[in-house]
Amino acid sequence: MSTFSPTQLFDFSSDAEEEVLLLQAAIVLIVLIGIQEARQQRIHHRHRHRLYLRRRELLPNPRVGTPWQRLWESQNDRAFITTMGFDVKTFRFILEGRGRFAEHWESTVIPRSDASASGGPRLGSRSLNACGALGLTLHYLRSAMLKVSLQQIFALVPATVSRYLHFSLRILHTTLATMKETTISLPRTQEEFEYESELICERHPLLQGAFGSIDGLSLAVEEADDPEMENATYNGWKSAHRINNVLVFSPQGVLLYLRS
Repeated sequence: MSTFSPTQLFDFSSDAEEEVLLLQAAIVLIVLIGIQEARQQRIHHRHRHRLYLRRRELLPNPRVGTPWQRLWESQNDRAFITTMGFDVKTFRFILEGRGRFAEHWESTVIPRSDASASGGPRLGSRSLNACGALGLTLHYLRSAMLKVSLQQIFALVPATVSRYLHFSLRILHTTLATMKETTISLPRTQEEFEYESELICERHPLLQGAFGSIDGLSLAVEEADDPEMENATYNGWKSAHRINNVLVFSPQGVLLYLRS
């Protein structure tokens, strides 16, 4: 009959504890590897569905040789209307002058979470000047193009596109809100209604009492990331994301009323 000495029992117990520790360490290592692999798979999955370009995939300087620069230098009405909805004269009318877009762009600090808003604007460090920022904004408003297309046209990384759009939309709204020419309002007096009616009757004598015409316009919009907004803008009849608008025009071609 074999027997174990106390020393042998101690060695056996130590070996068993060491095996348990090694097993526990192996389990922890396997779990950590699994977590890391799952994280990498999530990142890879997200990246496959993110449509953006990095700086090395874009033109090196947003102020030199970009498609936008070629368009701006052309000063061609047809090209401006096709891409931004305005001719050159109207674009410059919004851009230049006291209280216009360029003044706001050059005098206001672009909000950033990593920079103080107390200092003055650093125009030399911005990727776009005032006309480029207005061009970016009007390209965005004119069509339902993806932001990756704006990256290609203006040679901007995604963060800059988003930050400039958010800032430029705000100052464009401020600019247009102070311009008499951009006011949208119905006739205010009886004389104004009668004048509009007379213009219509000159061409259509049977349309007595009319002061304008009404039409609908369905505009394509980019699919929103927010599920509620995405659902609100989806048009089942056209199987696309759109915003429906009702517009009223005067016989002089002036927009009198707008409802989205």
